[in-house]
Amino acid sequence: MLLKKGDNNEDVKKLQIKLGVDPIGNFGPKTEEAVKTWQRANGLDDDGVVGNDTWNKIMGIVITPPTPSSFKLDKLKGHIPDSVIAAIPDTAAKFNITNVLRLAHFLAQAGHESGQFKATSENLNYSSKGLLGIFPRYFTPALAESYARQPQKIANRVYGGRMGNGAEATGDGFKFRGRGYIQLTGKDNYTQFDTTVPENILANPDLISTKYALMSAAWFFDKNKLWAICDKGADQGTITAVTKRVNGGTIGLPDRIKHFNEYYDLLK
Repeated sequence: MLLKKGDNNEDVKKLQIKLGVDPIGNFGPKTEEAVKTWQRANGLDDDGVVGNDTWNKIMGIVITPPTPSSFKLDKLKGHIPDSVIAAIPDTAAKFNITNVLRLAHFLAQAGHESGQFKATSENLNYSSKGLLGIFPRYFTPALAESYARQPQKIANRVYGGRMGNGAEATGDGFKFRGRGYIQLTGKDNYTQFDTTVPENILANPDLISTKYALMSAAWFFDKNKLWAICDKGADQGTITAVTKRVNGGTIGLPDRIKHFNEYYDLLK
C-alpha cells in the first residue's frame, strides 16, 4: 500500500472516511494534513504518506508479524558473516525487525557503515591534515599537529562536552566513542541503549563493539523511527531516504543499493 498527495482512487476514499475527511477520492492538501496529524498522534513519522504501517493502523488491520525464526537466514550464508546471522533473531525480536523489507534495509545500511561488518569501533587515527579536514572547528593547524595520530586525545577533544560526555579532561569522548555497526556515539546514547540489555554498558562500553554491534545498530533504527521508512518499499527512493537518515547524506549510496537488492532477493 502506498498513497500520497495527488493520488485519486477508491483507497483514498476509504482513507478519507476513516480520517473524517470529505470522501472525494482525491488525495489533496486536506487529506495530507489529516494523515500527518494522525501519524503524529500515533507515534509514526509524520510525512503525510500512507504506507503499509500507516494504512493498517488507520484501517484497524492487525497484522501478525513473522517471527525472526521465519526469516530465511540460511540464504544469507556466504553473503554476511555467520556471527551477524547468529545475532539476527534476538536483534529482530527486540527491535521490531518484523518483515523482510526491514531486515534487508537494515543489513544493507549496517553493512555499508561498517565496511561489510568488519569495523566495530571508530577509527580516530587521523593525521593533522585529516583533523583539519574532518574536524575544522576543533583544531588549528598547530593544535592538529599536537593531536595527530593520537586517537584517545582526538576523541576526547572532538566529543568532549557534548552528547552527554564530560569535558575533554574526563576522557568520556574516547570512552564513549563510536562503536557497533552503526557507530553508537556519546554517553547519552550509551545510557539509553544500556536500558535495553542486562549488562552495565556504561561500565563496559566495549560490549557495544563485541557483543552488541548488531543490536546497537538496530536500536538506532528503532529509536530514529527508520522502520516506517523501510516499510515504504524496495525501490531506490526508499533506499535513498533510509540512507539520508543513517548517513546524513547519500555517501556510498550505490553500494547500499547493491547490497539491499542482494539481501532482499535472498530473503523474500
